[in-house]
Amino acid sequence: MTEHRDAEHAEQTGHPRRWLILGGLVFSLLVVVLDNTVLNVALKTMSEPKPKGLGASQSDLEWAINSYTLIFAGLLFTWGILADRLGRKRILMLGMVLFGLSSVLTAYAQTPGELIAARAAMGFSGAAIMPSTLAIIANVFPRREQGKAIGIWSGSVGLAIAIGPVVGGALLNNFWWGSVFLINVPIIVIAFVVMAVLLPESKNPKPGRLDPVGVLLEMAGLVLFVYGIIHAGDTGDWGNVTVWGSILLGAVLMAGFVFWELRTDHPALDVRLFSNRQFSAAVIAVALTFFAMMGGMFFFSFYLQSVRGYSPLMSGVFMLPFAVAMVVFAPLSATMVKRFGPRPVAVTGLLCIAAAMACYQFVTQSSAMWIYLLIAFIQGAAMANVMPPATTTVMTSLPRQIAGVGSSVNNTVRQLGGALGVAVLGTILTTAYRDRMQPLISHVDTQLTPDQVHSVSGSIEATQQMVAGAAASGHPQAQQLLQPANEAFVHAMHVTTVIGAAVMVLTALVVWLWLPKQVAAPVGMDASAKAESVAA
Repeated sequence: MTEHRDAEHAEQTGHPRRWLILGGLVFSLLVVVLDNTVLNVALKTMSEPKPKGLGASQSDLEWAINSYTLIFAGLLFTWGILADRLGRKRILMLGMVLFGLSSVLTAYAQTPGELIAARAAMGFSGAAIMPSTLAIIANVFPRREQGKAIGIWSGSVGLAIAIGPVVGGALLNNFWWGSVFLINVPIIVIAFVVMAVLLPESKNPKPGRLDPVGVLLEMAGLVLFVYGIIHAGDTGDWGNVTVWGSILLGAVLMAGFVFWELRTDHPALDVRLFSNRQFSAAVIAVALTFFAMMGGMFFFSFYLQSVRGYSPLMSGVFMLPFAVAMVVFAPLSATMVKRFGPRPVAVTGLLCIAAAMACYQFVTQSSAMWIYLLIAFIQGAAMANVMPPATTTVMTSLPRQIAGVGSSVNNTVRQLGGALGVAVLGTILTTAYRDRMQPLISHVDTQLTPDQVHSVSGSIEATQQMVAGAAASGHPQAQQLLQPANEAFVHAMHVTTVIGAAVMVLTALVVWLWLPKQVAAPVGMDASAKAESVAA
């Protein structure tokens, strides 16, 4: 009864301390987004030998990102249902406690395996934080203020993207690599205290049912599929049974997931939604935009630090133009969509992303840095003009009563697109680099076994560490590999970005064919549904 009266009061006038509550929610969301952007500048440091780093390989680092992302994406729906059933405040606070603990475990990981496992735990707990925040905003803010509140909430994502690399770089310049994860702890403590003191509990009187079979099929299929792709880059052998077998089994499990979801009356993900071409086109645009972004951020970190020799802090600063462009242009894109419609704006944005990725051919080991900064700014501005029209289409292509489902799908495919970007583009980068370096290393250092040659040709960091070790052991001839290694990495980066550009062109074609030129909001859509869809 008390909860009912609180909800009714919030519906009419809002919670008296709703803006302080919003501050706590922003902090809770900040750690989820900040964690991934901070990680990018720490990748090179973690690849270095102990005690400075973890000695992580290229595939280890890809899994450090993807173990978080895949678990996070796979459990978003489940945690949302649990929050509706058990209480949003309870689940949000549980998620924050678990996220803080798993952040500490990640910071003090002693091996790449421990790092990957701890990152998976962070993904598990982060998925509990995200779904509850929007539902809580809807519960404590009156309808007339929800748009503004969710605008502030979603703006924190842009803030985290902007400050994450700089904060991470500053920490790495002064502390060990684990400090980039410990930064989460004080933020979580502040948010937890605010939530504990101010936040009212709320539940959905008609919560959905859990779908454990669907969740297990989805996560197992995705993990196996991504494992096969990353393992292909690690082994350099697509014919290896563990490579194609994992990819095939992952695809079979995903097909089983679709089969199950079509037949259950409480699906974890209603795959019938994808029969709507407008919805599918918008979701594809979201997923592949993040495919390009996350895949690019993964290897550009190595370009800045390993090839150009910049410190982690300067590498973070060089990532700012991309984030700033997103923050500046995202609010302006709504006006463009209103004037021209979602299809022209989204297609133009996708083609500009493709052009930006193609222009990375002009970025070399000695090119002026303003070229890189300009291209990154253009890519960020282009991304900012894809997400709003895509999200608008997701909202308007679905009935009003399931607008929240569209929002959840948006969040999920965004994470999955990023995971595939790191896996696919990372594997292409590794393959192109190894093809150049493997024969050179075999020729220069004939003392290495074939397995050792394969290992040190897997990434520029491994090659540089081998050269440093050989020089320290009295074999200075290995120094002649440094320049070819830089050239091979830049070549691999060019190959990867061209393929990424081609993917974005194909995405633009799908969007042009399937997305409507103009989309009107469904009749009866209320302000909270609109605001939620924009935030997603």
